[in-house]
Formats: sequence, C-alpha cells, structure tokens
Amino acid sequence: MNNQTLVVFYSHTGTSRSVAQLLASQFGWQSGEVSDRHPRIGTAGRFKCVADSLLRRRPAIRYEGPDPQAFGSVVFVAPVWVSRMAGPMRTFIHAQAAGLKRVAVISVMGGSGATHAAAETGHLLGRAPPLSTSFTARDVQDGSYAPRLAAFGRAVQATSDHWPIVHPASWSTSAV
Repeated sequence: MNNQTLVVFYSHTGTSRSVAQLLASQFGWQSGEVSDRHPRIGTAGRFKCVADSLLRRRPAIRYEGPDPQAFGSVVFVAPVWVSRMAGPMRTFIHAQAAGLKRVAVISVMGGSGATHAAAETGHLLGRAPPLSTSFTARDVQDGSYAPRLAAFGRAVQATSDHWPIVHPASWSTSAV
C-alpha cells in the first residue's frame, strides 16, 4: 500500500484552495482539485450552492489530479454550505468511497456546520473519518489557522500506518 498522502479540495471562493495549498506545500504532498462542471456564477450560482447542500445533491464535477485510490491517505478540504458539505465534494467522495484507504477531513466555513460535514463524509464512506478539523474563513483570511493546520498535518503524517481515533485536543497546539 502506498503510504503517501494526497490533498483533494473543492473551493468556490478560493478559501479552501488556500488551506489545501498550504497543507500540501508544508508536507510535500500532492494535490488534486474538484471543480464544477457547470460554473456557479452570480446570485443564481450562490442559490445553486445552497440548494445542492440543503437537498444533498451531487452535482456534475471535474477532477484534475492524481488518482486518490493510489494513495495511502487522502485529506479532503471542502467548504461547508448551510451546515452541509459542498455538493461537488459530496459527488467526489461518493464516487471514490469504495477505493479510499484512509481519509481525513478539513471543513472550511463561514461560522458553523463542520460536525455535520464530517458526519456526512462518514456516511458517504461508510466509516467515520478518524481525523477531522475545521477553520472559519476568517481564520484563513487572517492566517491564524496556520499552526493548527500544521498540527493537523503532523497528525495525518503520524498515523500513516494506522488510523486510531484521534481527538482534536491531542493534536492541537494548545494541548502541548
């Protein structure tokens, strides 16, 4: 089994992309991007984001990057819309679930909903992701998330051979 890690992200506004790119660059991991097959532009695009989340739809997507099933670990970075995972990432996880070995989740949100997004990932995979964390868009914009992101990346790296349930306090920089 390949023990390398892949970071897969979907980003409508660029915030999740920033998180994914920093994580991948800090650890030398490859990344892949999920995008909408039909761009979400303007007010109608925002409405579609909300509707896809509320109705748990799986919109058509594109993926550019390495095959996630060739990696020992995959870290998903996705926005939370209306307390649910962004529809395009839902589509991707659903399509890939059977072949994924180990999965970790990073949720990026305006204010809340990360626990729902992590639970939804678990539902799609058929098993709970043992590592998950979340950041607000404000954390990302002001850079205050960076130490927690690095700690999360170290936790993913440390569990490359096994996936015990790791609670956030055990890898938080404030738990030291």
